[in-house]
Amino acid sequence: MAVLLVAAPIVSLPFKILRQVVIMTDSHTGLPDRRSFIKAAGAAAVALGADALPSFGQAAPVVRFGVDMYSLNQQKWTPFQQLDFAAKWNVKVVHFSEIGFLGSLEPDNLRRVRARADELKIDLEIGMRSICPTSKMFDKAQGTAEDQLGRMIEAAKIVRSPIVRAVLGSVADRADGIDTHIDDTVTVLKSMRSRLVDANVKVAIENHAGDMQARELKRLIESAGPDCVGVCLDSGNPVWTIEDPHLTLETLAPYVLTSHIRDSALWNTPQGAAVRWTRMGEGNMGMEDYLRTYVQKCPGKAVSLEVIVSGQPRMFNYRDPKFWDNYRNTPAWEFSRFLALCDKGQPILEPPPDPAKSQAERQLANVEASITWTQAFLAKL
Repeated sequence: MAVLLVAAPIVSLPFKILRQVVIMTDSHTGLPDRRSFIKAAGAAAVALGADALPSFGQAAPVVRFGVDMYSLNQQKWTPFQQLDFAAKWNVKVVHFSEIGFLGSLEPDNLRRVRARADELKIDLEIGMRSICPTSKMFDKAQGTAEDQLGRMIEAAKIVRSPIVRAVLGSVADRADGIDTHIDDTVTVLKSMRSRLVDANVKVAIENHAGDMQARELKRLIESAGPDCVGVCLDSGNPVWTIEDPHLTLETLAPYVLTSHIRDSALWNTPQGAAVRWTRMGEGNMGMEDYLRTYVQKCPGKAVSLEVIVSGQPRMFNYRDPKFWDNYRNTPAWEFSRFLALCDKGQPILEPPPDPAKSQAERQLANVEASITWTQAFLAKL
């Protein structure tokens, strides 16, 4: 008879537990007896607790890292230059959030963009602006909302984008009642449902520029139909709607199709609160926890940076009763979570710009710093 001592790697086992993982082996083969091994290993797991043992069979989460090309709009690059930049930085998803970044919707141009992306092994996502015909952002000169969305569906088929990112509008649309605009957007999306289903394309509605809080966007998705409409989750825009970005993620995670990830700083002021967008890792909204939760709750969805660094903070003077005209339906418990973030935060102001650098150079530096921070953090997950 021989004795085989098996100690679990990584985990330090107490001596009395280690004794239980002593396996009696067959005297002829020297191999552990299967029944004894399972019994001893099970006893050790029970004694230690399941969380104490390493889970060798559990794969690390697959993270599709991307960049929204709005982050680089000052560079005035062609779509091919944008793709080359992405390849240089090991970006796996290029998110052309607006038509201008694609160059045009001409089929030949789109095929060339797709071909170059294939060469670089990059996934593509495309987008547009407002599809709400009553929004102040809607561009009537480009045709009806249905016509504009229809062109984007055809473009998505050519470049093999699974989504068309779109928006309702901006904070300006809250002044005359956001619910009406939500209903108008739902009408457009319902009218396009069959075309979306036939093309196997979904519309990803962004929480954009202060237009909707999470519960409002959830209502839009549920009303339009989650089978063909989902969310482009922006982590920076919730602070423009006096909302905790973590609450936004919790509410909308089941509907997420893609993302715009951006860090933010929040703090209290005598009149209310101040917020500004920062480089990744330089805010105080809890970006590390946000990314962990996003990767867990939205598996396989792109983690795409939309880097915007605010010069001056945006002020929310919520102590003024008139401020609440745009937020009459905001529950107190939701607003309290926004306040909790402000209470924990300290002012984070942008350093004075280097006069020797252009706006485009500063933007590029912000994007590259944010990519570096995010890739290093994701590598640890």
